[in-house]
Amino acid sequence: MIINHGQNSDHRWIAGGRQLTWIALGSRLLVMALVLCPVLSGKTVRGEDHEAEAIQQARKLSLAFRLAAKKVLPTVVTIRTATTRESRPRRSIPGLPWGDNDANPDEPGFQFDIPRNPDMGLGAGVIIDPRGVIVTNRHVIEGGDVVTVRLFDGRELPVIDKKTDELSDLAVLQVETTEPLPAARLGDSDQLDIGEWVLAVGNPFELEGTVSAGIVSAKGRSLRSIGRVRFIQTDAAINPGNSGGPLVNLEGEVVGINTAIFSRSGGYQGVGFAIPINLVKWVSSELLAHGRVRRAYLGVTLDEVLLPRPAQAGNDGRSATGPSAVVIRQVLPDGPADKAGLKRNDIVTEFDGYPVTDVPTLQELVERAAIDQKHKIRLLRDGAPIEIEVTLEESPSERELAERLKQRASGESSEVTRRRTYDRELGLILMDFDPDIGQATGVRVTEGVVVVHADPGKPGEKCGLRTGMVIVQVEEQPISNVDDWQKALKRGNLEKGIKLEVASRIGRQIIVLKK
Repeated sequence: MIINHGQNSDHRWIAGGRQLTWIALGSRLLVMALVLCPVLSGKTVRGEDHEAEAIQQARKLSLAFRLAAKKVLPTVVTIRTATTRESRPRRSIPGLPWGDNDANPDEPGFQFDIPRNPDMGLGAGVIIDPRGVIVTNRHVIEGGDVVTVRLFDGRELPVIDKKTDELSDLAVLQVETTEPLPAARLGDSDQLDIGEWVLAVGNPFELEGTVSAGIVSAKGRSLRSIGRVRFIQTDAAINPGNSGGPLVNLEGEVVGINTAIFSRSGGYQGVGFAIPINLVKWVSSELLAHGRVRRAYLGVTLDEVLLPRPAQAGNDGRSATGPSAVVIRQVLPDGPADKAGLKRNDIVTEFDGYPVTDVPTLQELVERAAIDQKHKIRLLRDGAPIEIEVTLEESPSERELAERLKQRASGESSEVTRRRTYDRELGLILMDFDPDIGQATGVRVTEGVVVVHADPGKPGEKCGLRTGMVIVQVEEQPISNVDDWQKALKRGNLEKGIKLEVASRIGRQIIVLKK
């Protein structure tokens, strides 16, 4: 009985224990539910908060677009041109196709185009002075006998004066007005960052006051057809009718003038170009003050050069190279550079304290510098740094400069015969570089040896040399002609490899030539 009772008693304890266990488990689940409900609910709340925050941020960006557009739209004008002639003349500018049949060698499958309507009678502009001063592109008004301006509020004003600059493709118009006009705020294009939001404003396809948004895709772009401009590249939509209109930052400040596009079809394909507003400020001030743009000049022809840099840790003691300066290839007689004592093969590293890294940079610094004043140039001559003072002069016309260079080139060509050679072992036909070849291939150098042909399967072709490339340096020594090339080959070791600096229309590259 005791044993049985004990067993029964023990049994009842176990059963009671199970009962207590289920009660305890239920209590725990209730507690966990009470704890987790706020957590799960919090996830939902946080998700809703994130969604609301994202919408709010999008609305803020939208508001920024709207405010910027609201600031600039009243300052944007529609420019129309008319002619009394039966047909409008079309100027042919090398490398800049005005028609569908012109090919552009800069980019395979693409043509560089001015975004305008087929009748060349419509464009845009932006008011930069309340007294009626308007900036636009030169090509917008080119060839027009009568130019009229329509304001954003619909009023039409006659143009009483116009001044243009061919090298920058900019024009300044003066309209007749009896009251101050809304003028745009001009920003600082040097402060633009790649990836920054911008708006393009204009009249694409006669749709006046159109605003498109995009970002700054790149800076410092060069187009051979407008050689005095380093463009802002943007993916904001630019189409026919946008030319001359402003590129605007989110503060509503004008940072550029929309000018050109790359396109297969002639319409927007995501690559547009605008003239930086800092250049526009300088050009427009020159046009307004002098009726022309006074550009200073040195009187030299230039080429980019790769300089050796100190060896860095972790690169096996080898020195690195990179485009860091420009070299003087020619000095025009009686020009500012000649008078100051600059010489051929001098390597320019600084101008008035500003570092010089490429030809456009030096050209830009010189052109905007004060005329008839002394400027300091730091350079390397035979490897030694020196400083020279040069007094800049106003540049002659492009035609006069071209004539001087042509006369100098013809004088040199009468003394030096252009040579051509075939290296059967390397499989290369090479020729002294000729400026005419440079124009055909789009290579921006002044001397070297051009690859006429590279035999398939031979060392020259295998290392990457192709027809049209120009060899400008061998083992960091400048190459002027075939004689220099042959001497450099004799000094080098083709078994170990010879380092070549090669220029082509897509830029510079280092190639190692080995047998």
